[in-house]
Amino acid sequence: MELIFVRHGRPQHIETSDGTPADPPLAETGVRQAIAMAEFLSEEAVDHIYSSPMNRAYQTAEPLSAALELPINVREGLSEFDRNSTSYVPMEVLKETNRAAWERLASGSMGGSDGGISKWFNTAIQEVEVVVEQHPAERVAIICHGGVINAYLASCLNFSYDSFMKFDVDYTSITRVLASTAGHRSVHSINERPHFRGRSDLLTS
Repeated sequence: MELIFVRHGRPQHIETSDGTPADPPLAETGVRQAIAMAEFLSEEAVDHIYSSPMNRAYQTAEPLSAALELPINVREGLSEFDRNSTSYVPMEVLKETNRAAWERLASGSMGGSDGGISKWFNTAIQEVEVVVEQHPAERVAIICHGGVINAYLASCLNFSYDSFMKFDVDYTSITRVLASTAGHRSVHSINERPHFRGRSDLLTS
């Protein structure tokens, strides 16, 4: 079977003041990115769509769901590691503005009372494996997050959770993994962006 991972589109930058988790919706650019991605993937024979429950992922999945006339299956385990954070700062922005924080995150050293990054890492991989088990010989789109995609790639390539953030995956980029019921995993592509060609309105600064 083929897993088609899609990172969510560009979200808004949000901070909450009441302690509730920041769960930003897509920014205008992100909406355009999601529509362009859906137009591209609608040409492929996708059998199922899965999504993280977080706004930025679910809203990215909606245009694809409409184009393919398929329901969106929401899985909690596909959530990003920052789901309970009171602010959302895109990873690429964090890398430029707070290098130390980005390096802690990329190294897997940002833990918490719930078991930290290692627990999230294992949960994300297990959630994807459930999808593989349920859909042998099918093509499944999973709309999720850069961290989730990196976690699964790390699992395929035998990277440890303490150094799993190896790949830059752009907004609405496509990453493909071939998975067999015998347990074989083959990374076919990372960070495809064919739907960005000739579309300067999809680029982010």
